[in-house]
Amino acid sequence: MHSPAARRYGTAAVGGLLLSTAFAPAEIAGAAWVAPGLILFCAVGATGAAAFRAGFVAGLAHFLSSLYWLLAMPFAWHGIPLAPGLAWLALSAYCALFFALWVWFCWRIFPGDIARPGFPLLTVIDKFVSTPVWKRAGWAILCASAWTALEFARGLFLSGFPWNFLGVSQYRLLPVIQLASITGVYGVTFLVVWFSVAIGSAILVLARNPTLQRGWGDVALPLLTLTWVVGFGMSKCLSAPLPARQLRVALVQPSIPQTLIFDPGADAERFGEVIALSERALESKADVLVWPESAVPALTVENQQAIGRLLGSHPVWLLFCADSSEMLHSNAMAVYNSSFLVSPKGSVEGIYHKRRLVIFGEYIPLVRWLPFLRWLTPVGDGFTPGDRVVPFKLTGLAASISTLICFEDAFPQEARSHTGADTDFLVNLTNDGWFGDGPEQKQHAVMALFRAVENGIPLVRCTNNGLTCWVDAQGRTREVLEARGSIYAAGFIAPEIPLRDPNRGQTFYNQHGDWFGWGCCGMSVLALLFWKRNLSTDPRDSVL
Repeated sequence: MHSPAARRYGTAAVGGLLLSTAFAPAEIAGAAWVAPGLILFCAVGATGAAAFRAGFVAGLAHFLSSLYWLLAMPFAWHGIPLAPGLAWLALSAYCALFFALWVWFCWRIFPGDIARPGFPLLTVIDKFVSTPVWKRAGWAILCASAWTALEFARGLFLSGFPWNFLGVSQYRLLPVIQLASITGVYGVTFLVVWFSVAIGSAILVLARNPTLQRGWGDVALPLLTLTWVVGFGMSKCLSAPLPARQLRVALVQPSIPQTLIFDPGADAERFGEVIALSERALESKADVLVWPESAVPALTVENQQAIGRLLGSHPVWLLFCADSSEMLHSNAMAVYNSSFLVSPKGSVEGIYHKRRLVIFGEYIPLVRWLPFLRWLTPVGDGFTPGDRVVPFKLTGLAASISTLICFEDAFPQEARSHTGADTDFLVNLTNDGWFGDGPEQKQHAVMALFRAVENGIPLVRCTNNGLTCWVDAQGRTREVLEARGSIYAAGFIAPEIPLRDPNRGQTFYNQHGDWFGWGCCGMSVLALLFWKRNLSTDPRDSVL
């Protein structure tokens, strides 16, 4: 017979795996409404240390199963993906700590004594059920706040890893995700976790006292809130105005294998293929031509001449990525991952340096003190982060755009800082070819989708391989590049992108930022300090 601890950790692992099915490739949105409650209640009655371990097991199962695409990175030692494997394990373990803290926190602040060693499980459940419903309802809200606060922290700490926030899994539920225009994606996360914890509470109540009236008390408030959110979202989707002006934007996806990008001898051939694809794409009479990150090998004289010839025969605005450098005042050379806006006449009208660098992919942390880390990554000396946003003005077209490079579109704060009152749309230039043909591309794309909802403007994505598309201001994916039935193949699309209505204001989130995320952080800290202490003096706590 399995021990209670084994059953607890097994259930936690199942909860973590269930949560992974909410994201690509499975994308079962309903799983996200169940998994947090399952993860939390598998630790009911556990001590603080046991609750922490259960949360860690759940988090490890979730991140190992949802980030397995890291193993596809083209770095192998004698055919073994040693470095990718170490990165996969280390990153998953790090992210699992946030789940562990969440489970520990929730039971630490529960307004009742249910974690004494030796309590039988039925006694623990009876004590949970006998807790006044208003306390359980407040506890569920604090549980949702804590999950949201920890996601918010994960997106900021150590430069941030905001991958697969829970709310992102709901991207197909358009009325629900309109909440992000007020709260950011964090509000959607909060709603899902709140509902999941409330459902778990109601199930325990009904299991011990199967009357509808008792179970309704736990879910009434989150259900009413969800009803309001859906109504608000439907109204917002139905009231979207028709665009007054549009730009035709040609998006080229060259689908260059990452191993070829690493081969300098193949630079001329692969850039020639980009030019050839562009010639075909420009038959659409586009206003703007966009190339993804890694499409231009280097800004050599030959490549600049090739770009000049292309613009000479097709006078369009060109947006692309390439490395750039400058000498700093300290006589050190700074190398940037940059986006360039080139006018139809061939002049560079704007340069933006990427600000959010990929850890171990574009920079090595602590390398000054731990120089051996250089041997673990392909970065070399790494890149320098940019220090400001640079809007790109398309004079003559009366349009303003802003670029996000690589996974900058995963950061709500970053996209918000790129969106001014006159920004017509965001453009993400990225190279997801690092991870082969797998779920990373879809996971990345649906995270980016929320930046359009949060800021109320379209988002255009141009990728090296999957997923090249554009998303409207309500989060609908309007057009996706599929060449020969595959999102990973080389090809192009030339959609018409609507420009901002000058009479339409900015979203609440765009104006006020991460007020909801910070609010959840503050609420969680106050709960840890005061919630249980204040309630413990209530005589109703003694009711069993």
